Amino acid sequence: QVQLVESGGGLVQAGDSLRLSCAASGRTVSTVIMGWFRQAPGNEREFVAAIARSGDITYYADSVKGRFSISRDTAKNTVYLEMNSRKPEDTAVYYCAATLAYGYFQRAQDYTYWGQGTQVTVSS
Repeated sequence: QVQLVESGGGLVQAGDSLRLSCAASGRTVSTVIMGWFRQAPGNEREFVAAIARSGDITYYADSVKGRFSISRDTAKNTVYLEMNSRKPEDTAVYYCAATLAYGYFQRAQDYTYWGQGTQVTVSS
């Protein structure tokens, strides 16, 4: 079993940087694909970013590419989402997730383990 706990969300102004953290337990993050998703009110949960088991390959949704960055610290067994140049439309509950699957990472249904989510609210 994998337990994921997100932190770092809050109310911030557009343009400020913010780093979300996802602390994992039960399994080393390097043995799974780790992803970030977000869900705004009335919307489906959407893919944001993912990092491969090797840690040297990352994937981003077009909406955040060039603004967000996913990374990990294996010593702390933690995955991060660095959020730069945020926009009000980035407001959502952000979730980290993990999957044991190979080759599938952009759909919420591909992930088995989920954190509780952390609210990010971006004001103009």
